[in-house]
Amino acid sequence: MTSDEHQAQTELQDWQQRMQQPPSRLNNFAHRVQVRLNAFLPEKLHQAITAAIKQMVRGVLFGSRYTTSRPLADASLAFREREVQARIRDYRTMATAEGAVTGAGGFLLGLADFPLLLGLKIKLLFDIAALYGYDVHDYTERLYLLYVFQLTFSSQHTRNATYRRLANWDAYRLTLPLNPEEFDWRTFQQEYRDYIDLAKMAQLVPVIGAAVGAVANYKLIEQLGHTAMNCYRLRHFAAADELSS
Repeated sequence: MTSDEHQAQTELQDWQQRMQQPPSRLNNFAHRVQVRLNAFLPEKLHQAITAAIKQMVRGVLFGSRYTTSRPLADASLAFREREVQARIRDYRTMATAEGAVTGAGGFLLGLADFPLLLGLKIKLLFDIAALYGYDVHDYTERLYLLYVFQLTFSSQHTRNATYRRLANWDAYRLTLPLNPEEFDWRTFQQEYRDYIDLAKMAQLVPVIGAAVGAVANYKLIEQLGHTAMNCYRLRHFAAADELSS
């Protein structure tokens, strides 16, 4: 194992511990409050939001895969990760600028930030998958990206369960339905919306909206990139262990 791989494995182990931590008291309290708030929303509203995010994500997924580079083959982990980090910086810059512009534009432009940022996030995931050598034309690889997304933007309760699926992906993927319609879109949209609500609502406030939008988007892209890197590190070292055994 090279020094770069050893460092990546150390960072991965620290990340794995965080992903498997039980929910704290604050997590539990916030989860209970959010559940009660969601209970007050009409069921038709939940269905409308779920349908909107489902179509948005599906549209981005099936559009982005045709503009993604071919999987990078025959490259070291260190090279792949340098390329991934450069790609994260590029998307972080774009998201920061986009958040500042939409945040400064008032309520209507602030609302436009949601689909724009979502598009950048999904496209970043496609690029990262290709740099680690995975072909996103495979339906299960696209579904893997949705679980990476869900792992990043969810409560600790959902994060624990999602992590277990990703940690045992080779076995879990064999149980996946052939129909993508059976993906749990409701949980996906609700966890994502709850996770970013506070930051993105502040973006709609006059005067501070531009600064809030820039900082929030910077952090959200950074977090997504970090999570994706560790998910693919998990697969890299699992595959290496299989070859050595």
